[in-house]
Amino acid sequence: MKKYLAELVGTFVLTFLGCGAAVSLSCGTDTASVVGTAVAFGLAVVAMAYAIGGVSGCHINPAITLGVLLSKRMSVKDACMYWVFQIIGGILAGALLAYIYGAESGLGANGIAGCGNDVCLAIVVEAVLTALFVLVVLGTTDGKVGAGNFAGLAIGLSLILIHLVGIHFTGTSVNPARSLGPALFACGDALANVWIFFVGPLVGAIIAACIWKVVGEE
Repeated sequence: MKKYLAELVGTFVLTFLGCGAAVSLSCGTDTASVVGTAVAFGLAVVAMAYAIGGVSGCHINPAITLGVLLSKRMSVKDACMYWVFQIIGGILAGALLAYIYGAESGLGANGIAGCGNDVCLAIVVEAVLTALFVLVVLGTTDGKVGAGNFAGLAIGLSLILIHLVGIHFTGTSVNPARSLGPALFACGDALANVWIFFVGPLVGAIIAACIWKVVGEE
C-alpha cells in the first residue's frame, strides 16, 4: 500500500507545483514564463524521484507506468493500482489549485489552441513527446544499463526540455493524471479536450516500450 500512496503523493506534488507555477507565472505570455514553468515541472520530478523513488519507483505518470508494464518490469495488478492512485493525486491537486487560484485562472490545464485546435496535431505532439520522455525513463532506470542514482536527475532534465518544446502547442501534458486533475475544475474546454491528453501520452508510452525493446533489451 505504501508504494501506491507514494504515487498519489508524487503525482499530487508534480501537478500542484507544476501547474501552480504555470498559473503564477502566466505561462505562455513570454519566454521567461515558459522557461520557468518547464523548470518547475522538471524540478518537481527530480524532487519526487529522490523522495519516493525508493518506495514506488516514482512513476507519478500513467504513461510511464504503461511503459514499465509493457517492458515487463511490474505486474498488471500494480500497474492498475498505480493508475488509480496517480489519478487521485492529480484530482486532489486540481481541487487545491482551484481553491487557491480560482477556476477562471485556467489551473494550468492543457489545451489545443496552440495547435490551431487541430486534434490530430495535438495527439501527434503529445505522442512524440511522451515517447521520448518514457524512453528516457526506461533507459535510465534499466537495471543493467541505467543511470543508477542519476536517473532522477536525467528524467527531470528531460522533462524540462520536453516542456520547452511542447508548451507552445498543448501546454505539455505527457501525463494523463496531470491533465485530468486541473481539467476537472478549470473553466472552458479543458475537460472536453482532456481525452486527447490520455490518447497521445498512452500511445507515446507504447511507442517508447517498443523502441526500448529493440534498442535496449538484451
